[in-house]
Amino acid sequence: MRYDVVVAGLGAMGSAATYQLARSGASVLGLDRYHPPHTLGSTHGDTRITREAVGEGLEYVPLVRRSHEIWRELEQQTEAEILTQPGGLVLAPPLASFAMHGSESFLEHTVAAAEAYGLAHERLGTAEIAARFPQFALVGDEEGCFEPTAGFVRPEAAVEAQLAMARARGATLAFGERVVAYDDHGTHVTIRTTNRSVEASTLVVTAGPWVPELVPELAPVTRILRQVLFWFDLRDRSSYPTLRDSPVYIWSPSTDPDEVIYGFPMVDGPAGGAKVAREQYVVDTTPDQVDRAVSADETEEMYERYVRERLPALSGRAVKAAVCLYTEAPDSRFIIDRLPSMPNVIVASPCSGHGFKHSAAIGECLAQLATRGESAIDLTPFALAGA
Repeated sequence: MRYDVVVAGLGAMGSAATYQLARSGASVLGLDRYHPPHTLGSTHGDTRITREAVGEGLEYVPLVRRSHEIWRELEQQTEAEILTQPGGLVLAPPLASFAMHGSESFLEHTVAAAEAYGLAHERLGTAEIAARFPQFALVGDEEGCFEPTAGFVRPEAAVEAQLAMARARGATLAFGERVVAYDDHGTHVTIRTTNRSVEASTLVVTAGPWVPELVPELAPVTRILRQVLFWFDLRDRSSYPTLRDSPVYIWSPSTDPDEVIYGFPMVDGPAGGAKVAREQYVVDTTPDQVDRAVSADETEEMYERYVRERLPALSGRAVKAAVCLYTEAPDSRFIIDRLPSMPNVIVASPCSGHGFKHSAAIGECLAQLATRGESAIDLTPFALAGA
């Protein structure tokens, strides 16, 4: 079989790319070793934060803004609920060097992005935060930036909608089939899977935590990191309205990056729990070796150290917990580029734990790169040369 494009991996980036390729009229084969959306990679966990005032850098802002537009279009076409915008709050001590995702001054860079793009936002002092958002028990003198259009995306719903729309527009989707080898012949790429061999003008690799296996030259500049997500129950059901209407948040009570937590409103009713998580950058793993069970000790440590005092409405009982994976590049950057050794192979991974909010637009950019040779949004900041 011969296709215009083969997409390897149908999570956040791959499902978006497959949809956009099919939408453009290209013949596309989408492959995934599992059945997306699934819980074995990086695209699960009910919710992902999205924010247009991107503290990681100005180069990301056009991607998230376009992603919001695409998700709204998808919602109209499929009736899926993908994007919810209750607002978002970044909290940190004044003048603190709050490091996150490669940004050494995350709060200030968030404000700078809002100002540079004319995005609605409010700077809030300690007293204003305490009065307006009593669900957060401030540790000290945190200040904040509130972005009214921030919120969360439903990752599983986004993947399902994009794959359904891709199939409806003629894409061929193959689940339970993984790529084992490929070769760029200059005029085309040969792709060998566990089931067959196919040819394509372009191969797009969006394999998430499997990218070091599929693209060995990226293995030296990537790390796979186990992350744990928790959903804590309420102490008292009377607190539910406040947490239901809460903004998403990213909260650093000090300059210690280990103290940063992020969280969401109670999006699935009072019995669904409030999702709270942190990030770890110490222990590497692989998708095949990772411990996917969350221990009672991990739950207790998360609650006692990070939740009990700061989110007093929550109890120590976890409604559920889940493990996901970050694929981390140097300085928490993205890697989106053609392979120098195989220019008909485009790689869009890793995205360093902050990629989902950009994924719909990245998929569109990948489709444009594969069919036109260039994308409408500048991707040069994410070139392999900078990795």
